[in-house]
Amino acid sequence: MNLPIGNLAPPPVEAPHPHRSALAWFGLGLVRGVRSVATVMLLGSFIGFGALLEGVGFPLVAGLVSTLLIWALPAQVILVGGIVSGTALPAVALAVTLSSIRLLPMVVSLAPYMRGPRRSLVSEAACAHFVAMTLWVEGLRLLPKVPGEGRVPYTLGLGHAYVVISGAGTIAGYMLAGSVPGPLAAGLLLLTPLSFTVLMVRNARAATDWLALGAGLVLMPLTMGLDGGLDLMIAGVGGGTLAYLVGRRLEKRR
Repeated sequence: MNLPIGNLAPPPVEAPHPHRSALAWFGLGLVRGVRSVATVMLLGSFIGFGALLEGVGFPLVAGLVSTLLIWALPAQVILVGGIVSGTALPAVALAVTLSSIRLLPMVVSLAPYMRGPRRSLVSEAACAHFVAMTLWVEGLRLLPKVPGEGRVPYTLGLGHAYVVISGAGTIAGYMLAGSVPGPLAAGLLLLTPLSFTVLMVRNARAATDWLALGAGLVLMPLTMGLDGGLDLMIAGVGGGTLAYLVGRRLEKRR
């Protein structure tokens, strides 16, 4: 799984640099984010989101603000759909909150890699805000290779790159909505979960990783009918916990 595909070699280890400032680490994270293959998928997904905004008559500026404040495409779609359909704002807010709870396990698993030598609640909260599917997968791959003093600015660089790309995709999709067929716009929204799955397979190393992927794929169809919008979280946490327990049992037998 570590073999390069085409000319896309694995990123080099970010070695400590005595003269590298926080701004330099931020810039390095920004560049890594723009050059990431996941960014292409993210761009396509938000082109679909922009087309959706135009199609339902939702203001572009409000859609861009939702990217900045919510930064989770499924929750943003819930927000737009709820407001357009006339659902009461408290109910929409609750639905968005429940949808976003699924990101909590991602934040918890990535949090140790987003801390610098000096703990700062503000900087760690800023890093946590950017944790969604894309940054979680890429963060697990890239952040362990970054020295402690560079992890916070590096994470912020990655996050800002992803948000800027998403905003650009939203604007492009909104402007091109008249020429983008509806089925294509809907298909573009699926690029994020599809790329997320591909990246997880790419990063899988241990048996527990593969068990978690398999358990999640099996449990997801079984939880889709549950109320409350917690289906993805239940399948993810449940599948991951099951994979961990089975993986530990297999290791003890060796």
